[in-house]
Amino acid sequence: MAITIIDTATQIVGGIGALVGVRTGTEEPMYVRETSLGDIEIRRYGPRIAAQTVVTGDENEARNAGFRRIAGYIFGGNHRQTQIAMTAPVAQQSEKIAMTAPVAQSRGAEGDSVIQFFMPSKWSMELLPQPDDERVELVEVPGETYAVLRFTGDRSPAAVAAKSDELLTALKAGGFQPTG
Repeated sequence: MAITIIDTATQIVGGIGALVGVRTGTEEPMYVRETSLGDIEIRRYGPRIAAQTVVTGDENEARNAGFRRIAGYIFGGNHRQTQIAMTAPVAQQSEKIAMTAPVAQSRGAEGDSVIQFFMPSKWSMELLPQPDDERVELVEVPGETYAVLRFTGDRSPAAVAAKSDELLTALKAGGFQPTG
């Protein structure tokens, strides 16, 4: 079975695959837990909507700039000055994807990153206010299967790489073929 990788931390993290951050008490997209491998969950997420932006810079600079840009949108930087609740995960992906692709931070060959915030389930594309910042766009994210490893603490690139290696090793040992 091919799956996309997600490492979950208490804050936004970077690294391989789609690495996401969680804030306690926020809405998370609906998912079905398909199976577990120790601390790893294999989850099937349904379609959802994200606000995303493309940022150039190293991993940390891109994550911070993208976070601020999209936070501006959800805190009222939109055509209706509407505040939108914070959700989890805020995602980051480490592969080249187009502006319309559905993951939070992706690193491309040119050093571009795509950062995404997933919108609360009560919103539809028709009801969401348009961003004031033209660098922020709303996209529909198709459903996908992810491997999720939750961890807390250090979110440095080295710490995330170690957790990513742990996740990849466990997935391969469990017969899965990671794709992201």
